[in-house]
Amino acid sequence: MPKTIIVSNRMSTSVSRSADGFVYTPSVGGLATGLSPLHESEDSIWIGWSGLPSDSMTDDERRTVAEHLRTEHKCVTVDITSDQLERFYYGFCNNVVWPLFHYFPTYPTYDPDLWAAYVDVNAAFFDRVRRHIEPGDVVWVHDYQLMLLPALIKEHEPDSRVGFFLHIPFPSYELFRLLPWRAEVLRGLLGADLVGFHTFDYVRHFLSSVRRLLGYDHDMAYIRYENRMVRADVFPMGIDYDRYASASSTPSVRRKIDEVHADRRVDKLILSVDRLDYTKGIPQRLRAFERYLEKYSPSAGSVALVIIVSPSRTAVVQYQELKREVDELVSRINGRFSTIAWTPVQYFYRTFSFEDLSALYAEADVLLVTALRDGMNLIAKEYVAAREGRTGVLVLSETAGVARELSEAIIVNPSSVEEIADGLQRAIVMPDDEQMRRNVRMQDRLKRYDIHYWANDFMTKLEATIEHQQSFLGKRLSGSVRRRFRDAYRSAQKRLLLLDYDGTLLDYMDRADEALPDADLRSLIRSLANDTRNDVVLVSSRGRDFMSEHLEDLPIGLIASHGASIRVDGSWEQIIPVDDQWKEHLAPIMQLYADRTPGSRFEEKELSLAWHYRGSDPDLAAVRVAELKDALISMIANHNLTVFDGNRVLEVKSSLVGKAQAAARWYAHDEYDFIMAVGDDPTDEELFAAAPESAWSVRVGLGPTNAHYFIESPAQLRTMLEELA
Repeated sequence: MPKTIIVSNRMSTSVSRSADGFVYTPSVGGLATGLSPLHESEDSIWIGWSGLPSDSMTDDERRTVAEHLRTEHKCVTVDITSDQLERFYYGFCNNVVWPLFHYFPTYPTYDPDLWAAYVDVNAAFFDRVRRHIEPGDVVWVHDYQLMLLPALIKEHEPDSRVGFFLHIPFPSYELFRLLPWRAEVLRGLLGADLVGFHTFDYVRHFLSSVRRLLGYDHDMAYIRYENRMVRADVFPMGIDYDRYASASSTPSVRRKIDEVHADRRVDKLILSVDRLDYTKGIPQRLRAFERYLEKYSPSAGSVALVIIVSPSRTAVVQYQELKREVDELVSRINGRFSTIAWTPVQYFYRTFSFEDLSALYAEADVLLVTALRDGMNLIAKEYVAAREGRTGVLVLSETAGVARELSEAIIVNPSSVEEIADGLQRAIVMPDDEQMRRNVRMQDRLKRYDIHYWANDFMTKLEATIEHQQSFLGKRLSGSVRRRFRDAYRSAQKRLLLLDYDGTLLDYMDRADEALPDADLRSLIRSLANDTRNDVVLVSSRGRDFMSEHLEDLPIGLIASHGASIRVDGSWEQIIPVDDQWKEHLAPIMQLYADRTPGSRFEEKELSLAWHYRGSDPDLAAVRVAELKDALISMIANHNLTVFDGNRVLEVKSSLVGKAQAAARWYAHDEYDFIMAVGDDPTDEELFAAAPESAWSVRVGLGPTNAHYFIESPAQLRTMLEELA
């Protein structure tokens, strides 16, 4: 029976040393909470690091820990040494990926040695996966520490089902491209069948980077990558809603609430909870509270900020300096505004338990979240859930991922001290009925899409993605289908081979005049054509002049200019009368767009006009395509012309001809007992649609098509044709 393999840097169970040996405790955090039902209720294992460097234990201790985790917790350990931990985790993950992905581009140190450690540890994780994976298993890989792992799994286990979820932001292309190993990271992620993110912005940035850096386009969030369809989608991680909503009714939390309430000396309590990190905007938050006190002059004792900062990376100088800045700001604010009976900022530098946090959620009138950049921010969701049936206001940074979901919060710019101060004032004076109305809307949303729904949604979408892939892969011209194809070809007495040129027999070139038939291709075509049972016809959007110059000496038929001209038995025929007067009206505007779009070019063909944008910035080209297409359509409204999208080309031609009409000259012959039609772009779809049902229609490249089959690339097509020749 297939099982689920969860892979993350840390497992669902953490290991620590004590005087009596080893202590095994459940890991805290949203990931462990969200995946625990999946891990416990199904046949699954969790692969990760135990939390102890492998070189800090003896061989016997390592075996003891590994055996206990395997038998008692269904966990499999990955050994990471102290040196690897320093270079992989503290080095590459925390000092390169973390700051870059959180929009701090001056912080990373791009050290090849750190990258080498990252590669090595990802390989170590794969080694553990490889030992346990079986056909049909689902592997769900988590977070930025393991971005190379999906490709390693897919490379060695191509039939595996692999999902990946990134728990931090994916940065814009302008930032991501700074990473020296950007292509390797993207290819690593594209090893997954489904790549999940918290927000649509992160999906958009990922797709943009894939398109710009690797050249793979996407359609409805599906990326045609090599011979697979990879899906990128949004899965905003939730919380265990019921746990936080009901916490205040439990005896332990109720006691804590009573203690907080008894110690409370102010009318309005503002709460701030964060780990010490430069991405959280803690200094900006304190300055904003200081500005609030200056600007709105609340009476002494009317309001206080409780700020909880959990220690983090205390050995790192950058974090030590941040801690010093926070300490100084708290001292300055309290020094300026405190009275004998009132301290405006109550500062705690420690981690609070679930019970302590729940009590503060229940007592706080306002939660202040001003992260400069945050993948999601579950604290905001926890607070909203804890306020069920109560008033309470969330003041939330617009750059936190959760802002897309909790739009009823007071949304502020985390870099604007003035805006945060004004947001606090709005929260303090907001009427109770408005607070309740906003909270109910957010709570309804969080109830529906909680942590359990999130995990189930991801797994359901992964299964749907696999089914979508298989619907395409079932058309792959390989294996038994390839053998049937060869048998049909060899047993046929009369064959028709309709072969598109650009993108089918040859890879696309940035410039059309570079895509010339090489000696091997000419030899292949000649070999096929010399078989008296074969009629070979090359089909192209190229003009008659190009076809004559480079292909006319071959004993084959030719279809040029999208079907406007054909060559049969060595003679050219014009399908329609030549009328190119329309060109003089459209050519200037297409040339203008070529001039305005770097990397694009205008081409005047014999019977058509083309604007090529293969070398242009993809995002700019997308805008220009829409603009130019609209302009051209309006200009040709009363003419027998059509505008169509090819493979990174926008072209105008007569609507009276097409490849299908030209191919009909050959399709009409009833002596063929084998017909093969091959193409790669939208202009070839009519060729496939018009072919007899018994024909072997083949698209080069993955994607929606009228063809019965597909093959991955021009190189693979040529290999297959060489087998026939």
